[in-house]
Amino acid sequence: MNLSDILAIDQHAHNILRQEVARRYPYASAFTEGYDSEIVNYHARHTLFYRRSIREIATLLNCEAQEEAILERRESLGIEQLTQLCLKAANLEALYLDDGLSPDSILPLSWHAQLIPVKRILRLEVLAEQLIPYIEDFGTFLERFTSEIDPPPSDVVAFKSIACYRTGLDIQPVAFNDAAANFYLLKQQLHNQSLRLANKPLIDFLLQHALLIASKYQLPVQLHTGFGDPDLDLRLANPVYLRPLLESPQYRNVRLVLLHASYPYMREAGYLASVYPQVYLDFGLAIPFLSVSGMRAAIGQLLELTPTSKLMYSSDAHSIPELYYLGSKWGRQILAEVLEEAIRDSDLTSTQADAIALAILRDNACHLYIVKS
Repeated sequence: MNLSDILAIDQHAHNILRQEVARRYPYASAFTEGYDSEIVNYHARHTLFYRRSIREIATLLNCEAQEEAILERRESLGIEQLTQLCLKAANLEALYLDDGLSPDSILPLSWHAQLIPVKRILRLEVLAEQLIPYIEDFGTFLERFTSEIDPPPSDVVAFKSIACYRTGLDIQPVAFNDAAANFYLLKQQLHNQSLRLANKPLIDFLLQHALLIASKYQLPVQLHTGFGDPDLDLRLANPVYLRPLLESPQYRNVRLVLLHASYPYMREAGYLASVYPQVYLDFGLAIPFLSVSGMRAAIGQLLELTPTSKLMYSSDAHSIPELYYLGSKWGRQILAEVLEEAIRDSDLTSTQADAIALAILRDNACHLYIVKS
């Protein structure tokens, strides 16, 4: 199978860093979820992902397969031309961008929108962090938080929560008074410093409040699941913790997208998608970060149970535009290999496999997200 001609939708990615910010970091930092200096400055260059990617980027940029040569070529191109080159090679119809990752360090959505159609994913915890320091009363805060997402801004196609990072996926019901008490406790602890929201009752309350709004507007909610940087506890990133939320009747109609293949919990994620109608999956970050055999195993395990109508492509690209390209290249290649194996195993016919590839790379996202022109 050759999937290179399918115009894909990257349904979860991030903005590129401003160049004055990007120059502060080693190039290898874009190829690891770690941020310890020893990881970034040494060990990241010894991963299979980095070594494979250097060769692929060098081929794309028509330069020697050495980091120094790539950096020199990037500088000569400039960030706009480099991004155009990567997006063209990625063959994307649109980018859905979560602009809540390092919001003070990234190029704005409008910059990306000059190069490709862009829609926004609104990160709930960042919105709360922006409001809490300036509002003293919980009721007033909740009214303001609600007004920012109800109705959702016209360019927003999904909400996103990073509860997984902050306090884990064991989301519990929280009463209004308990959320208010935790709000005031948090306010007492703030002393003119930037806020990183990590209060579990407040995070759980705000997420569930946002789910009700998402349900009203049929807006999907993306949830970080599985691996990421050391800010999360991987034990609490297992999506099976979401079962009480999935069983709650009031959230039954909220479509939840479990991001990143839930790696290493692919089978758990696939099981949830197979039995809960509101659960969808994507495989960004796992692809292209894993080894080739790891990527193949990840998608294979997702598809052991997951209905093909519920799986979507994304890159989870961030910081540098090369990741848009690498995600697309390997998303297509590994998906093709897994579908070809399914044909050999008699799970699928070749005609069915072609239709499934189009669904995963594009059509499932078109059906899930309501995109306003």
